Amino acid sequence: MKRSRAIAGSAVLAVAGLATMASATTASAAPAAASYNGACGSGYTVVNSVPVTGKGTAYLTYSAKTGKNCVVTVRNSPGKPVYMYTYLAPSDGTSDTVFDSGLYTSYAGPVYLPAKGRCVDWGGTIESVSVSVSGSNCGRLAPGVVTHH
Repeated sequence: MKRSRAIAGSAVLAVAGLATMASATTASAAPAAASYNGACGSGYTVVNSVPVTGKGTAYLTYSAKTGKNCVVTVRNSPGKPVYMYTYLAPSDGTSDTVFDSGLYTSYAGPVYLPAKGRCVDWGGTIESVSVSVSGSNCGRLAPGVVTHH
């Protein structure tokens, strides 16, 4: 796990609508959406997720026991190593962003942050497709702002 003070472009987030994509019901249909793989460990429950369009899903989890959030980005279909990135940061900038990146076959992360009652920014990248959520899960499941790149 690596740390960085800021993520390039994270300060400029635009409100993005969620696009609904029609999928064919033929043998060439897109692979099934990735499901949470338990990578954050025992006691972590999924509290939010966002699709990495056509590639996988980024999951935000939380442990009431530890007061920590965890993020993992999971591919729809594991395979040859591809560039993946996942990150988690407090929305108020009071501590460093935690992230994991590299060439992975199935998922990036997990990354952890003590965030009980705090808004968080989080997201992931698979190959060239990225998604970011800002200002979410402020102790009461605030949905945050989703940005697809």
